[in-house]
Amino acid sequence: MVIGLIGFLTLVDLFAAQAILPTLVDVYGVSPAAMGFAVNASTFGMAAAGLLVSLIARRIDRRRGVWLSLVLLAVPTASLAFAPDLAVFTVLRSVQGVMMAAAFALTMAYIAERAGPDEAAAALAAYVTGIVASNLVGRLISGAVVDLAGVAMTFWVFAGLNLAGAALVAASLRPSLRMAPICRPMQPPLAAWAMHLGNPALRAAFAIGFLILFVFIGVFTYVNFELTRTPLSLSPMHLGLVYLVFMPALITTPLAAGVVRRVGVRQTVLMSMLTCFGALPLLLVPRLEAVLAGLATIGVGAFLAQAAATGFVSRAAASNRAAASGLYLAAYYLGGLVGAAVLGPVYDRLGWPSTVGAIGLAALAAACLAGRLRLVGA
Repeated sequence: MVIGLIGFLTLVDLFAAQAILPTLVDVYGVSPAAMGFAVNASTFGMAAAGLLVSLIARRIDRRRGVWLSLVLLAVPTASLAFAPDLAVFTVLRSVQGVMMAAAFALTMAYIAERAGPDEAAAALAAYVTGIVASNLVGRLISGAVVDLAGVAMTFWVFAGLNLAGAALVAASLRPSLRMAPICRPMQPPLAAWAMHLGNPALRAAFAIGFLILFVFIGVFTYVNFELTRTPLSLSPMHLGLVYLVFMPALITTPLAAGVVRRVGVRQTVLMSMLTCFGALPLLLVPRLEAVLAGLATIGVGAFLAQAAATGFVSRAAASNRAAASGLYLAAYYLGGLVGAAVLGPVYDRLGWPSTVGAIGLAALAAACLAGRLRLVGA
């Protein structure tokens, strides 16, 4: 429960601002594409920090690094309440991403070092479930607070949640273990990256991670503008409530390991991405129940594919799994940034149907790459 709550409080800021995108567009007087890119700039920070932490993680005390990252995260979060223009807003979101990624990566390292195999699997499942919950509850909080108290108060509330996460880590996690001496030299990080990028199965996994968040960001960023326009015309509070569509994913994501054991990682990713693709036409139906059904289905498919691909990277990396995980996280979050950057102009110039079509191409590409997820000797 503690690990799950830490996961929730670490990433509760990541996508919460998506639920108030139409309000932010009005506040800053910019286009949906510009605001969508700014809000999702946190994914750039997470991509960069994922690589950086994989380089220096062995030198950082896990527990102290996690709580310090969460304390520092509260600074740009609170500062968003005073961001004078879109450029400052974008920079602050990027800094948020750096702090979130550092806390994320160090928590994963802490779990791996402190828990046995069975405990680690349970803790990882709890952490991922907390992250899924953060997607839901973060949006609910932002939608409700902005409707009742305004944009500034929304970011102050999230800064308070960041500090609560730091306090929970400091109070509940035990000090990190001393690292055992290493008898052989560590592989240089750049050499490890080159080795992993030379593995065709890992390259496919990195590309799939990129496309998963490309699809996810594309859907859950720009659908907000459609939901607030006629004929649906939802208020900010009602827009936050829309994200109850993540409830099914809270149930299905912890089952991902069992699904992979039963049908294999290739079939899991293939079925998940085809499920996302099949649900996209529902987003074009001008009825709220159809859109909600489509969003819920895409949430289930995307989180299931993400869990399966993440587990595959850990198994497929012959050595230096931290470097492989860093590359995967960098590709994953870079996909979110590229999704916001590419799909924003498509939405502004060509409209929602064309945006959904571009998202569909990305989902099909990920499904095609699933066949390359083969372990050596399998």
